[in-house]
Amino acid sequence: MAEKLIGACVFAQSGGPTAVINASAYGVIRAALASDEITNVYAARHGIVGVMAGEMFDIGSEDPDELALLPQTPSSAFGSCRHKLRDPDDDESDYIKILDTFRKYNVRYFFYNGGNDSMDTCEKVSRFFARNDYDCRVIGVPKTIDNDLVGTDHCPGFASAAKYIATSVAEICMDNRVYNTPSVTIVEMMGRHAGWLTGAAALAEISGAAPDLIYLPEAAFDMDKFLSDVGRVYDGTGKCLVAVSEGVAYSDGTFVSEAEQSFTDGFAHAQLGGLANMLCGVVKQRLDVKTRGIELSLLQRCAAHCASKTDVDEAIAVGEFAVKSAIAGESGKMAAINASREGGYSFAAALMPLTAAANREKKVPREWINADGNYVTREFIDYALPLVNGEPPRVTENGLPRFARLKKVLV
Repeated sequence: MAEKLIGACVFAQSGGPTAVINASAYGVIRAALASDEITNVYAARHGIVGVMAGEMFDIGSEDPDELALLPQTPSSAFGSCRHKLRDPDDDESDYIKILDTFRKYNVRYFFYNGGNDSMDTCEKVSRFFARNDYDCRVIGVPKTIDNDLVGTDHCPGFASAAKYIATSVAEICMDNRVYNTPSVTIVEMMGRHAGWLTGAAALAEISGAAPDLIYLPEAAFDMDKFLSDVGRVYDGTGKCLVAVSEGVAYSDGTFVSEAEQSFTDGFAHAQLGGLANMLCGVVKQRLDVKTRGIELSLLQRCAAHCASKTDVDEAIAVGEFAVKSAIAGESGKMAAINASREGGYSFAAALMPLTAAANREKKVPREWINADGNYVTREFIDYALPLVNGEPPRVTENGLPRFARLKKVLV
């Protein structure tokens, strides 16, 4: 049994938000507040940047009833960031600031909620603490709608985004059937290198309103074949509904989107967008048909009103598991999800080394995409469908969702 470690904890959020990122926060906070080992519970303002600046909120000052609303509150309640720490072997300046803050407030537990880049941050911080003999247990809490974290069956945030996408695509499909006017509609989803979100559009078939074609980054894009696919469907029905990932690329790796921006985020990732409208322009010019481009954009990650109960429950459970694991003596690990789909869906939280998740991407298996590269297979649907199940309870006010109203008292 690990030696008891007494001290404060810091929770921080990083990267793009999800519909359930605050459910993970609630899991961490609830377990930490109930712990005898954790003396104070803090949440950093704007992720690791707030930790370096010593800007942290005192969670003990919050109303428990407001904290209980976090699971239905979208976005990052405590603010996020996209700050890439340099390797401590090259530059220790950021780490010294972090260590100064932790020593000042006797922080002995650190929980960082984010994706693969955030797990890289976790691993570096954990390594730096060990090198400097500072006893602090570091656990990564997974989060990303992209579902590209290695080592976990799926990631909290993906299921709710997938549910929103499947619902929206089904609704768009139904709307397309209203008039007998021939048309092509192209819907663009997020996903730079991994097509999990776009593949989720296929779940709309449960509603009898699936897209005709789906294109993921895992299959090389061919413009001529795309136009042939669209033309074939259009000629047969007078309609064509396409779901496409923002990150589809040609065989040489060049993004199809001509709207790739000249700037990148804090982790040097290209900012993409505008693909749907670009493809609509090509289709209109080459096939001479009416087109409409729809970019779901931020709605994919902030639609808490369309959250999956499975996703909310798992996000809370993973957050609680991270705290209990740290108290038990674990560090340098990420909380992950093990899932079984045999005889019904079930899941269990587990631990994996941060080094196995940091800076790595899990992509849709090529065999889960059909041979033509324009739709997903049954294996993908069987994987994703159980994750979108259930409607979480929601508190409303005058018919609108009631979000957590936090005091955010700085320590």
